[in-house]
Amino acid sequence: MQTNFLVIGSGISGLNFALHAAKKGHVTLITKKKLIDSSTNFAQGGIAAVLDKTDNTEQHIKDTLEAGDYHNDRKAVRFMVENSRNAIYRLIDLGVEFAKEKGNLLLTKEGGHNKRRIAYVGDYTGQEIERILVKRVKEHLNIKILENCFALKLITHKRTCYGAQIIYKNKIDNIFADQTILATGGIGQIYSNTTNPSIATSDGIAMATEAGCKAKDMEFIQFHPTALAKRITPRFLISETVRGEGAKLINSKGERFMKKRHKLKGLAPRSIVAKEIYKELEFGPVYLDITHKDRKFLKKRFPKIYAKLKSYKIDMAKDKIPVTPAAHYLCGGIVTDFNGRTRIKNLFAFGEVTRTGVHGANRLASNSLLEALVFSNQIIKKLKPAKKLKVLTIDRPRLSQKTSKETLLAKSLQKEIKSLMWKYAGIVRNRKLIKKEGIPKLKEIFKQLQQISPTNQIIAETYNMALTGLLILKAAKKRRRTLGCHFI
Repeated sequence: MQTNFLVIGSGISGLNFALHAAKKGHVTLITKKKLIDSSTNFAQGGIAAVLDKTDNTEQHIKDTLEAGDYHNDRKAVRFMVENSRNAIYRLIDLGVEFAKEKGNLLLTKEGGHNKRRIAYVGDYTGQEIERILVKRVKEHLNIKILENCFALKLITHKRTCYGAQIIYKNKIDNIFADQTILATGGIGQIYSNTTNPSIATSDGIAMATEAGCKAKDMEFIQFHPTALAKRITPRFLISETVRGEGAKLINSKGERFMKKRHKLKGLAPRSIVAKEIYKELEFGPVYLDITHKDRKFLKKRFPKIYAKLKSYKIDMAKDKIPVTPAAHYLCGGIVTDFNGRTRIKNLFAFGEVTRTGVHGANRLASNSLLEALVFSNQIIKKLKPAKKLKVLTIDRPRLSQKTSKETLLAKSLQKEIKSLMWKYAGIVRNRKLIKKEGIPKLKEIFKQLQQISPTNQIIAETYNMALTGLLILKAAKKRRRTLGCHFI
């Protein structure tokens, strides 16, 4: 197969890029499952932007830097914030109907923000954005969509990318492209507790680093403080906007423990709230309490959360909600510039797979969808399909059956990786244990996976998880002090 632009991933950045690129040439968009299966679809809160007269660019920048522990790339932060308003209005132009009152956008507040600056759609903002973008992509005649298509590896030669090798319709094939775009999302599935969907197996980071890209800030993994404390996979997220609308964090004694821990109390940056909940859980359960709010308000403001909790026999209008931290977002990733360019020619990346520098050591709530949108908006200036596409001769590995011994081994190793990462690279880390136990154990798992042949999606995903896990552990070992969401 041949195309001008190969987009790998169907979250907000991949879909947004595809719509831009389709104006310049033919786009092939591949996704592991269905188009809607992405972390974007799970995003409840909203998108942060300077949208109100009482707010300003400098304040949004300040909040972003404070949350990121000043480890951020300040130029990247300013670039994102200054383009935030246009990003919101692009979505509105595409058809996203954010909550409004009397014609004005309603704005909510989340942890780390000193102003109400988050545009939202109920408690299903990401789902609505995904729905609209998917609709627009399907309408476009210049975009070809391949669902249930897994990217196995990038096709590279002499530091130039020529496309990707894929598994599609139970066979291994090659797609050659003028430009290849990684929009593969996060890494949550390498942890035993995560809010991320099953697709988040760190494929993009693994493929890019194997091709020669640089990964940076991999130790900075944000654990969302308030996932529902029920044994479900993935963990159900209780949006930070619930706290933004007045929910209180209380411990088993009924104490509002965050009062003594941070000036912003329950709306402190996520890393701090997650760490404090983690400490409190040693002594008993932790709850969100929003029972002082009217039932009518809760059902209207949080329809999805309200219904989901009801299915677990929790009435948020009268019951406390048990919560626990879970792996949620990677602040680091593949190093890119403002146009998404990597160190490999013709290979670009956008969204959570990247390290643009805007998040620093800890992401400010609702800056993630903004980052994905702002940076994938810029690429249109750099798109130049080649006059003649170069096609290389690439060996294709054999495909292993899903019931093979190799596949069963990979499934077993996946469980080991998840448990190992939660233990050694969880909310609180110990550098000595990472060096003495964590890295050697994961290296042994990785060695086993390197010896597995032939391959399939499960085997490849497990390999990607192990490779990315090693990047995280090695980065955590080097970081000698607590910074952002890296606690030692």
